[in-house]
Amino acid sequence: MHILVTNDDGVQAPGLLALAEAMRPLGRVSVVAPDRNWSIAGHAKTLSRPLRVNEVRLADGSQALSCDGAPSDCVALALMGLLDEKPDLVVSGINPTANMGDDITYSGTVANAMEAAISGLPAVAVSVDGLDSSCKTVEFAAAAHFGRRVVQQVIDNGLPLRVYLNVNVPCLPLGEILGCVVTRQGKRLYFDELIKRIDPFGRPYYWIGGDPPGGEGEADTDVGALAAGYVSITPLQLDLTEHHEIENLSRRQW
Repeated sequence: MHILVTNDDGVQAPGLLALAEAMRPLGRVSVVAPDRNWSIAGHAKTLSRPLRVNEVRLADGSQALSCDGAPSDCVALALMGLLDEKPDLVVSGINPTANMGDDITYSGTVANAMEAAISGLPAVAVSVDGLDSSCKTVEFAAAAHFGRRVVQQVIDNGLPLRVYLNVNVPCLPLGEILGCVVTRQGKRLYFDELIKRIDPFGRPYYWIGGDPPGGEGEADTDVGALAAGYVSITPLQLDLTEHHEIENLSRRQW
């Protein structure tokens, strides 16, 4: 089993190293990750310029490759021949904040899993809920533990084609997490605020600020599972079609 480990926070992010170490008992691990932080980059691909890849060392001395492209570029390059052997499975993370509900449309962590699914590979995205108000320090040990458990299940049982898993772990010590539940995607509530400033030349510039997001936490959703102290495992698919609306829309005179 050849496992590609990647992320969107940059190749030296501590969550990436924790995930790589957790995957090593399961097979051969290759690490390809961005050379800087690409959080909230979404699913992007670079076609307008060449991509540069460099060998680097992680904090434990292990070898990795860094790419100056977007997170999903790293996956695309690895699957198209950058590595000497094509990966069998892609694992992305560990993101230091949760990627649940509407977050998945922004998340570079989830985009990496999506890129793998487009190429027909099983994939898992792993995040920890570091924005939880009770989380004083983001620790990756519990998320790495559950990430390995989920990936082992995928190795043993597979996934349907073009389906990938989004795993979110509470910011709690391992012994305080109540277990894993399979969930549906919930709904995020954003409290974004437009902040206007003036630069030294009198020109306006803007920040998108505001309070951390919340969520509508129904019990069977990823948002609800994390709030209750459980690991959320959400199966996602590439098909975004609202199938129930096809018949309704077809009745209209377009």
